[in-house]
Amino acid sequence: MKAVFLDFATVGSDELDVSSLRAVTSELTVFDNTSAGQLAERIAGYEFVYLNKVKMTRDIIADAGSLRFIGLTATGVDNVDTEAAKEHGVAVCNITAYCTNSVVEHVFAVLLQLSHSIGRYHRSVRAGDWQKAMDFCMLGYPIRELSAMTIGIVGYGELGKGVARIAKAFGMQVIVSRRPGSHDTGDDRVDFRELLKSADVVSLHCPLTDDTRGLIGASELALMKPDAILINTARGGLVDSSALTMALTNGQIAAAAIDVLATEPPVDGDPLLDYSGDNLIVTPHIAWATVEARQNAIDEVAANARAFLQGNARNRVV
Repeated sequence: MKAVFLDFATVGSDELDVSSLRAVTSELTVFDNTSAGQLAERIAGYEFVYLNKVKMTRDIIADAGSLRFIGLTATGVDNVDTEAAKEHGVAVCNITAYCTNSVVEHVFAVLLQLSHSIGRYHRSVRAGDWQKAMDFCMLGYPIRELSAMTIGIVGYGELGKGVARIAKAFGMQVIVSRRPGSHDTGDDRVDFRELLKSADVVSLHCPLTDDTRGLIGASELALMKPDAILINTARGGLVDSSALTMALTNGQIAAAAIDVLATEPPVDGDPLLDYSGDNLIVTPHIAWATVEARQNAIDEVAANARAFLQGNARNRVV
């Protein structure tokens, strides 16, 4: 049996070990990237296909006569036609909980930077302001303790629960949103709009669906506190970039940390990329990407493939 990894550059580098994948099949071919035009040729004759973002369409799956297993190095499977895979007897497996620590640490890294004005003070010192100060310290920017803040979590799966756990360790009050549009009162979750009004920090961890696209727009930002911080490590389409840029410009909210944009890479630009204020942190979709998390992803795909060969349905989507 032979396996091919189609887009290793999206998860890998020289620092990652693929020996767990090599141990599953007799042969492993690795490509850094694969274009749509190269895809059919590259999977021809391979039983196992590993990928992250490459699109496996109905036509591609139907024409891949040897294909038995598709292993994703991601939780989302929207780039694979799962119905076609089912029809053609192709197993599809995703991975879960491989990057929880990475995402949670990123959330609190940016939250601490913004709540303690670390970047502002650093730039001020580099500009020579401390040398000219009248007192031993400078207090020109706000510094807030997390223990005095309420964090509102939208999306309470693996990642949301991980953030809640660390937030409680910092002494933060944690509130969790009901699904937007839900009126279920049978638990201790709060209405989404009430969460926006109450939270000092809003952290997004929900999937991008028809119900959540544009979840945070102008009207939602208007509900938030003027000293609130918005963090998005989920999906870029959850937040209206233009509305957020305007809210940051006008002081409608205090700050934001954005790790994801609606289009990635943002080849056509994005309003947040043009914003120059120091109350915004934009990172290039790296919250998930510690070395440890990426190695976990590789090893989890290998474990799924081994389980498939043994007749076990580990992380089977199809």
